[in-house]
Amino acid sequence: MFAMPSESVRLFGTEEKVEPPVVLTAGKLTAELEAGNLRYIRFDGVELLRAVSYIVRDRNWGTYNPVISNLEVEEKPDGFRVTYDAVAKDATQEFRYAAEIEGTSAGRLVLRGRGTAVTDFITNRTGFVVLHPVEGVAGHPAGIEHVDGRIVETSFPDIIDPVQPMMELRAITHEAAPGISVTCRMEGDTFEMEDQRNWLDASYKTYVRPLALPWPYTLGKGSALDQSVTVTVAATDEALPPGARGPRIGIDGKEGTVPPLGFGIEPELAAATLAASEALQAARPHHAIVHYDTRRAEGLKALEAGVQAAIRAGAEPWLELVVVEVETFAEEVERAGKLNAELGSPFTTVLVSPASDLKSTLPGSVWPRGAPLDKLYAATRKAFPSARICGGMFSYFTELNRKRPPVERLDLVSFTNSGLVHAGDDRSATEGLETLPFITKSVEAIAKGKPWHAGPSALGMRANPYGAAPMQNPNNIREAMNRMDPRQRGLLGAAWYLGYFAHMARAAA
Repeated sequence: MFAMPSESVRLFGTEEKVEPPVVLTAGKLTAELEAGNLRYIRFDGVELLRAVSYIVRDRNWGTYNPVISNLEVEEKPDGFRVTYDAVAKDATQEFRYAAEIEGTSAGRLVLRGRGTAVTDFITNRTGFVVLHPVEGVAGHPAGIEHVDGRIVETSFPDIIDPVQPMMELRAITHEAAPGISVTCRMEGDTFEMEDQRNWLDASYKTYVRPLALPWPYTLGKGSALDQSVTVTVAATDEALPPGARGPRIGIDGKEGTVPPLGFGIEPELAAATLAASEALQAARPHHAIVHYDTRRAEGLKALEAGVQAAIRAGAEPWLELVVVEVETFAEEVERAGKLNAELGSPFTTVLVSPASDLKSTLPGSVWPRGAPLDKLYAATRKAFPSARICGGMFSYFTELNRKRPPVERLDLVSFTNSGLVHAGDDRSATEGLETLPFITKSVEAIAKGKPWHAGPSALGMRANPYGAAPMQNPNNIREAMNRMDPRQRGLLGAAWYLGYFAHMARAAA
């Protein structure tokens, strides 16, 4: 007889303990201290910034969980001060830093980080990251100061920007609410902004070290970093009282059709999917996407197992075809078409992508060589004459936004999402659902009137376009970029999937 799982496992799929945040208060200025960083920086209840964090990343964009020591929190009626030491290390390298955070009731907040590489330290990013929220900010004006002192009036993007909307930054000023202006000044390096909604993050991220510079890069042993972020609030008498702000809940008269629901089948999980067919039938899936990559699979046997699992679950088999060859791609696609014919042509829709597009390419970089998309789509249509042809990305919306397919050659445009690309905590994962209305609006602009499809998506990562592979997570913890996220087995995961599907249903994905 099995013991009942604990409440923590039922909710989050893990026994990992999470320390509650410490709320810091200085007059009308408040912030939450969590793992040494600040979240939900507010003034008079108005969110100014989503977060300010000191981040240390490895060469695969994985984020270190620093070990914090000597933490001291001092609070007074007119301000607060936090200091601590931290170390980020693994078996091969180590970086240490000292942090200081000070807030005053005058509406001023200063964060400073002084770090030293104990060894040669290979990193893709080390330093401060500032997150501006999306709600009430997207599409709104911003004033920016460049590192050379130039002042420019611009705005936060509404349609999701595939590249950096703001570069060479020293400071950003925006109106957080009527009568409340906030300036965020960043010193110690050159900063630039990316639109994190690309990755299902509910924020615009301003980060240290431009992506145009080489990465990963090495902080030489003994080298020092000294950076700071200063947040200044200017409030007028026109600021709305707290009771006049906040969400409004209501029911409108719109009606729509719930879009078809599907699921993905990895070759190595086809047998497990087949065994769970009865449970899957209860979800009444419309389609199941069978992944096929000639570098991983075993030809006809792998495809047949995926098709059987799809049909047993009551789903229409779709094919997700990775094309490896660059010069002889047409022959590779033709071979896949013949395998499909041997199975009786079960695939009604074929999603196709060059293997080179499974890995991301940063803005300003050249995409690696792959089969030319227009010719690849034509070859796929010839090899699968009775199927709809779908293009786009097997990775995330980010890559679709940065490399847009010739949609006139397609019947359908596709992409996927993961909720754990940049952060692994519960709140970051769930608040990312705020970005889905912006993603669906942006996809519609990319598709230019063609139908679009949200492919196999999950809270965890099924693949890592930004490194060698997703984290394997043997300790069953909350972790960014992990494949087997524990919350997928808990009620938080169920809530995330429900929210994801609800947003997609609203957009009729």
